[in-house]
Amino acid sequence: MTYTLDWQAYTKLARKTVAEGAVLLQNDGVLPLQPASTVAVFGRNQFNYYKSGTGSGGMVNVTNVVSPLDMLREDVTLNADVLKAYENWLEDHPFDQGEGWAAEPWSQEEMPLDATLVQQAALDSDVALIMIGRTAGEDRDNTADPGSYFLTETEQEMLGLVTTHFKQTVVVLNVGNIIDMRWVEETAPSAVLYAWQGGMEGGTGLSDLLLGRVSPSGKLPDTIVRSLDDYPSTPHFGHADRALYQEDIYVGYRYFETFAPEAVLYPFGYGLSYTSFDLTTDVTTSADAWTVTATVTNTGQTSGKEVVQGYLEKPQGQLGNPTRQLVTFGKTEELAPGEQESLTLVVPFASFASYDDSGVTGHKSSYVIEPGTYQLYLGTDVRSAVPVASHSVETLDVTDVLTENMAPVTAFERIKPQATETGYTVTYEATPLRTIDPEQRRQQERPVERTQTEDAGWKLRDVKEEQVTLETFLDQLTDADLAAIVRGEGMNSPRVTPGTAGAFGGVTAELEALGIPAGCCADGPSGIRMDIGTKAFSLPNGTLLASTFNTTLIADLFEMTGLELRKNEIDTLLGPGMNLHRHPLNGRNFEYFSEDSYLTGKMAVAQLDGMHRVGVTGTLKHFSANNQEFHRHDLDSIVSERALRELYLKGFEMAVKDGKAYSIMTTYGAVNGIWTAGLYDQNTRILRDEWGFDGIVMTDWWAKINAEGTEANRQQTATMVRSQNDLYMVVGEPGTNPFEDDTLTALADGTLRRSELLRSAANICQFLLRSPIMDRVMGTATSIEVLGAPVEEEALEDQAVSHQRLVSGDAFPLTDVATTTGSSHVFAVTAEETGMYQVTLTARSNAGELAQMPVTLFANNMPVATFTFNGTNGEWVSQTKDVFVFNPHNYLKLYFALGGLELKELTFTLAESFHMKNG
Repeated sequence: MTYTLDWQAYTKLARKTVAEGAVLLQNDGVLPLQPASTVAVFGRNQFNYYKSGTGSGGMVNVTNVVSPLDMLREDVTLNADVLKAYENWLEDHPFDQGEGWAAEPWSQEEMPLDATLVQQAALDSDVALIMIGRTAGEDRDNTADPGSYFLTETEQEMLGLVTTHFKQTVVVLNVGNIIDMRWVEETAPSAVLYAWQGGMEGGTGLSDLLLGRVSPSGKLPDTIVRSLDDYPSTPHFGHADRALYQEDIYVGYRYFETFAPEAVLYPFGYGLSYTSFDLTTDVTTSADAWTVTATVTNTGQTSGKEVVQGYLEKPQGQLGNPTRQLVTFGKTEELAPGEQESLTLVVPFASFASYDDSGVTGHKSSYVIEPGTYQLYLGTDVRSAVPVASHSVETLDVTDVLTENMAPVTAFERIKPQATETGYTVTYEATPLRTIDPEQRRQQERPVERTQTEDAGWKLRDVKEEQVTLETFLDQLTDADLAAIVRGEGMNSPRVTPGTAGAFGGVTAELEALGIPAGCCADGPSGIRMDIGTKAFSLPNGTLLASTFNTTLIADLFEMTGLELRKNEIDTLLGPGMNLHRHPLNGRNFEYFSEDSYLTGKMAVAQLDGMHRVGVTGTLKHFSANNQEFHRHDLDSIVSERALRELYLKGFEMAVKDGKAYSIMTTYGAVNGIWTAGLYDQNTRILRDEWGFDGIVMTDWWAKINAEGTEANRQQTATMVRSQNDLYMVVGEPGTNPFEDDTLTALADGTLRRSELLRSAANICQFLLRSPIMDRVMGTATSIEVLGAPVEEEALEDQAVSHQRLVSGDAFPLTDVATTTGSSHVFAVTAEETGMYQVTLTARSNAGELAQMPVTLFANNMPVATFTFNGTNGEWVSQTKDVFVFNPHNYLKLYFALGGLELKELTFTLAESFHMKNG
């Protein structure tokens, strides 16, 4: 069988996604732009389009990024004077990439505008386009400062000048997540468009919208309110030690529609079109569901799509509930003027259930449907939705009897609504605390011990061919083998595709001898990250994807991503990102979908569906409650069981049950005192026992682990294995135990059972057995035909290089080498002797300990070693790799995937000579 990856089709799908994900917030008729118009473009972002946020999810190497300015040139006349003014100013104000990991500025210096330039441009142009850009990313949150969440003074002055002198103004926001929007009321632009971050096709999709080739159909996945102070999570966001989830289940629109509708500028699910629609509904009620036929008619003059959204209002009962909860949505196909389409939306009555974590209903740790009237609202956003059906429940119904898991141990109060004459007001109740001993319960649930058998010669392929059971095969493994198999290798493991995030499974010679291959994972979720510079497709960010409300489109797009994974022999993409937009300052919101758990779950299911069509998968992350980047490896999220069940775990649950996920990554931090990499209640009792998950669980890279009451560190892998987090990601050489983890010592003293290690080994091998890597091992791999892929960069031989002689022990000084993101240093050497060399790179950095700054050494266009440095606290640190120098004459290149390093020297020491002297 042969799969075909058609790069042109991939590009078209991404372009379509960008156009469907952009959200038009207001428009007085200025959009779409007329092809014959003259447009004055303001804002340096026109030259510095952000394709994505930063960190591991943004480090996708691309052949090109299509900017909106490039596309506009093809369709409208650009005001040459304004364009020239920016080009001249940028010569002395270049783009600031920052200094390495999590050090990029979230915005760039903006050009101050001269009033005369703006006045003249207004006379010479039909419309002004103002582009404002923001990035954000891993390991550092946004801040409540100008240039981050707020506009800078120069940006405000730009808006004021342009909207004063131009009758028609369009503001385009190239951002990863929402920013302050009060300036809309102050400056009153003609149109405002959230373009998000569209990946490498961001400019093409945006131009389709601006020129009217596509009508906007994106809807807000978040609520936009007037002030950060309006968010109930604000007082508890950004602390170094703990995040108190006092708002409980009242996140985003669940809070604002219940308690503070007046604070909302743009409601959840809102978005305009160039046309208009009429919506009629017909609802039928069965014993267990509402079936809604929603008929959408295009009543305007332009083709377009519309999103129908269904919201549930539950009775307050004893538990208390938000007044709105998204329970269904659907998107039409493109409708021509006058055309209509009927969508069928099913709302199971099971969605009426709420989780009782206190026992107030008489059924603790259960999902219950309380007596009362349940109302269904239908519309095109949460605020416009109108009642279309109701259902009365006479008696309490228990729908799912569960057990207490992950409950808090820290006393705090949480929000609960209290009815008033005009709505609801915020009151507080004590949050139910943990009542069981989770460690005692885990001890009682440990698997029965198993002992090692003699090596019978079974290989993993024999399990694939059903010659032997997996259990019998694994019983051959020694304790040392089992301790190694729960360690992932990386980053940039030589066992798998160069430049990827890690390898797992066959990570030692002994495991390889058993026929266990090394599976490969690569950073996502916005495309494949390969630190050696290999090019990949840069996808739109998670927030944009969610804004499409189009699960079919997202599945089709990620089928292409799945084919790209197969092309690069990668078994799982580290994504989708599943955490919620609990607060708009979370730096990683761009990777995640929404403030809503249902929309999040549906988008994740769509991505998995696309990848599963071609035999690869995604790794859901970060499990769970990773809603802040600041101090993420030390942060304890203190959150109720109910909020976990209904919000922070719900998307993961949907992805497991409906999307058949079989790979998950835990977080850096803790939930209710236990770091998630060792959280048995989460990783075994909920994920596997309740949801039926049968895949692997891995840590985030260099995560900490703890048993309750102990300080978290990287050595407690026994606790990790006991929780059924199967893989510690990552170490340099898994067979040597470089982090001095406690797996074997715990096995020796009986606090860890061999059966627990075997359980994780089985999870790892089951993943490998269902992945493309096993087909490659057995010679049955599916081939991938790639059509229309872009041409790579010029070869090393075509670049200007300096020639030097390579003598064992010589150090090549690198103090003057530029190490900015994406840069490279090329030189040529003639080896005095060929053979195996130990190559040592010495560098330092002031970045944090979780920073990832890869440097790849290429020899004659082939990657031969990757040195991945973390922050060194300013101290010089050396890393050594074995490099085989076969040819006397070599072109060498150091490629810097991310800046932030200061280099000292590169040393070559001959370890084994082939006795080939070269004169």
